[in-house]
Amino acid sequence: MAIAHDYLTQRGGAERVVLAMLRAFPGATVHTLLYDPDGTFPEFRDARVVTSSLDRIGPLRRNHRLALPVLAPAASRMTVDADLTIVSTSGWAHGFDVRGRSLVYCYNPARWLYQTDEYLGDVSALSPQAMAVRVLGPALRRWDRRAAGRHDRYVAISSVVRDRIRTTYGVDADIIFPPTVVSDLGGREPVGPFDAGFHLLVSRLLPYKNVDQAVAAFARLPEERLLVVGRGPEEDRLRRTLPDNVALVSGVSDDQLRWAYAQSAGLVAPSIEDYGLTPLEAGAFGKPTLALRGGGYLDTVAEGLSGLFFARPTAEDISDAVLRSRETVWHAEAIVRHGEQFSEERFRSRLVSAAEDLLSA
Repeated sequence: MAIAHDYLTQRGGAERVVLAMLRAFPGATVHTLLYDPDGTFPEFRDARVVTSSLDRIGPLRRNHRLALPVLAPAASRMTVDADLTIVSTSGWAHGFDVRGRSLVYCYNPARWLYQTDEYLGDVSALSPQAMAVRVLGPALRRWDRRAAGRHDRYVAISSVVRDRIRTTYGVDADIIFPPTVVSDLGGREPVGPFDAGFHLLVSRLLPYKNVDQAVAAFARLPEERLLVVGRGPEEDRLRRTLPDNVALVSGVSDDQLRWAYAQSAGLVAPSIEDYGLTPLEAGAFGKPTLALRGGGYLDTVAEGLSGLFFARPTAEDISDAVLRSRETVWHAEAIVRHGEQFSEERFRSRLVSAAEDLLSA
């Protein structure tokens, strides 16, 4: 058994899923382009991790976006020799030279290649990011589609991702929902300047996550408070815009994240997501979610039961949802029960079954 993953340089939802895969397949070797032990979850230190030659270049481990021009050739040279490889990817690991059977667990076809405007946000057409996509995009889309055609089976994380896989690659994929890994079990450590009752936003700080609109929404609601947990390229710009009732913290531990969920009034989720993992994490604590109506949230948020939707990722719509939530009676037990269908046990059972089916075919 082997697990292939794009890069292990962050503490995000995809990296949590890889840890769940390791628990499902103990002893599997992880193959990845870049590995930053200090930047990702410490549990990976207990696994055998094989990296590409790019990993010898320290700055690339700290910022994988710098490696964009060479990621495709580096991925093509990564050899994974196993009876079965679970390929955990949103763009690069399905390009590894995988020997034996392969099951691709796809978070989304590469967003920056196929949903470029959403990914880049309002950056200038002359920015380095936009120019890189314009220059490298056509060749990388050809490389990406060839890579997709080499695998035995695709699995999507949500309904919207299943549809994108069919549109992008012409492949029909089953759905296996990622597990809720952050639970109410474990220690709790306070984080941020607020006492209980604040709203929480947990996200990577990228343009398409719409964190700036959530900040603007709470600037319109001086009696409410918002704690933003995350890090990313937008961090410095966001910090310059924070009103007094909004705080931003990064590099939080699981104990701190548990405390933040437990002490919050609910989660704000304004981004365009391939899945809706954070609403399930909030739901483990009986907390409702205010989510953008679209993407993966349509699978994981039950309107009126575990959360409310708003139509547009604008300050006006988000602030209106906050006010509507304050007038809603939420039942923590019902929210927790809703999230139980996305448990790690169910994820492991379905993933192991898919692997066994592929090996016995």
